[in-house]
Amino acid sequence: MKYIELCSQERKWSVAALCRVLQVSESGYYKYLRNKSKPYKYADLLKQIYDLLKEDPENANYGVKRIYQYLMNNKNYEGSYSTIYRICKENNLMIHCKRRPKGITKADSEAQKAENLINQDFTAQNPNEKWLMDITEIPCKNGKLYLAPVLDCYDGSIRGFKMDINMKAELCVEAFKYACRNDGARGMILHSDRGSQFTSSIFRNTLTQYGAIQSMSSVGRCYDNARMESFFATLKKEKLYQMDTTKMTTAEVKTVIYRYICYYNLRRIYSTNNGWPPMIFRGMYYQNQIAA
Repeated sequence: MKYIELCSQERKWSVAALCRVLQVSESGYYKYLRNKSKPYKYADLLKQIYDLLKEDPENANYGVKRIYQYLMNNKNYEGSYSTIYRICKENNLMIHCKRRPKGITKADSEAQKAENLINQDFTAQNPNEKWLMDITEIPCKNGKLYLAPVLDCYDGSIRGFKMDINMKAELCVEAFKYACRNDGARGMILHSDRGSQFTSSIFRNTLTQYGAIQSMSSVGRCYDNARMESFFATLKKEKLYQMDTTKMTTAEVKTVIYRYICYYNLRRIYSTNNGWPPMIFRGMYYQNQIAA
């Protein structure tokens, strides 16, 4: 439409001829001219969306679903999801990314195995019922950095994590202990893959100390721990893939990951919590318990 307008203004082509060449109806073109001077129908909503994206640098990664949930929870928006989708599409605010889970731990064929008690059911009615663990690696300038987080299925919060330049069993032990210290958690189901770190005696003894019940994925089935894989994909898509970690030291990458997890827990809109960030949603649970 803009090309037709420009060419007709310069008197190079008639409007009718341009419309025929570009296979656009003349009535459609003149409708475009009439609407051009009108204010954007969704200007107020678009401003609210831009305000959200500017609140925190990390919010630039929000997709339509999280924007929609933010508007419902914080701006009393009562319109449809399709309207927000249209606004985002018209204003180039769409986020596209494919996630490809990739495990790095190796199954221990000799160790005694635990049953899969989760069976891809990543829901929980209360905090500290079901926890997930795994390890991911990040290439850095001076070697690889390994991250072992603990995720609570109730609200998606990262209850604890540990980073190191190796992925020995102690990495997972320390991450789990730190998660338990956060609110004195005990007796949860702890789900992981069948990597040697999780089948080691030191890790299993630690679980016993806290009354935790071990659950393990089947060999080669990353989707048995899909929610943990989803967190890794989110961390990498929204933060690590936007920088070249191979030019950063492990200490620098540690700082980036620590700050992102703080953002993830406290401020990031979380779709399965009706849009509430994990720790806000968790706080609401405990408030309701006190009120009851």
